[in-house]
Amino acid sequence: MMYFYVFIGGGLGSICRFLLAQWLPIKAGQIPWATFWANFLSCIIIGLMVSIMEKSTISDQTKWLVIVGFCGGFSTFSTFSIESYQLFQTGYSGVAIIYITINILLCLVGIFLGIKVMTVF
Repeated sequence: MMYFYVFIGGGLGSICRFLLAQWLPIKAGQIPWATFWANFLSCIIIGLMVSIMEKSTISDQTKWLVIVGFCGGFSTFSTFSIESYQLFQTGYSGVAIIYITINILLCLVGIFLGIKVMTVF
């Protein structure tokens, strides 16, 4: 049954990422904002879930659906990596370095924010 929850969550996450990419298309030489936002929002959600799990028990189904499924389908390290590579290959090294830096740093901030938001409640 866990496969079903991962499947449903992953499908929903992938659809959300696809819609975000349609809404924020990539422009040559610019930061791929759709991938950044997908990764950042996924980190916030995972931070929220980790904080909830520390305070109370949530079902395994919820973990599989939200963390493994949705966040796994919504966030994307492979797309982040190829976009970074393509920025370097097309001569936008400065943009690539900024993109890599903000992804790593702000996604860590996203985890922190997700955890801290739940400490208030």
